[in-house]
Amino acid sequence: MNVLVVPEDFRKDQYILKPIIRALLAEVGYPNAKVEVCRDPLIGGISEALKWQVIEPILARYRWQVDLFLLCVDRDCSAGRAVALRALEVKAKATPGTGRFLLAEHAWQELEVWILAGQKNLPRDWKWNEIRAERDPKERYYLPFAKLSGCMDHPAEGRGMLAIDAARNYKRIRQLCPEDVRNLEDRVAAVLRV
Repeated sequence: MNVLVVPEDFRKDQYILKPIIRALLAEVGYPNAKVEVCRDPLIGGISEALKWQVIEPILARYRWQVDLFLLCVDRDCSAGRAVALRALEVKAKATPGTGRFLLAEHAWQELEVWILAGQKNLPRDWKWNEIRAERDPKERYYLPFAKLSGCMDHPAEGRGMLAIDAARNYKRIRQLCPEDVRNLEDRVAAVLRV
């Protein structure tokens, strides 16, 4: 099983996505899946990641090497983000030659929340429903947590180290993030059973 994760910007997101998607795939019965993060091209933001003319060439380029494509972006409080992502999935299914399955999911509100969900030592005064509802959880919660954890000088402001730690607690992530992580897990499991 070869999985290519396509982030809106791989420079920091790759450190979050690779270990957590590996844990997700292990949960659905693919512990040895090869997970790579798309680094070519650098998409460079959500507005580009939602364009079919950006996604289609990635599907066409890697279709012979990949069994499953996962487009993972931030929601950023955009209520219409899921609709735009589903539209990309529909186009992928309807376009000959674009390759295998494409599933697209948004993190609620940012990917860094997935890291926080897997941590057992968050500050006691932080409330999970407030973290999930925060428009800018990266600035309000993730970066302060990374500072408290002493890993800001690690690559991507500690995302790699903290995401690996979070992935060890994957069941906690899926429990705390049902709208995005659990939803993606269910959809991946359904596609892989086909």
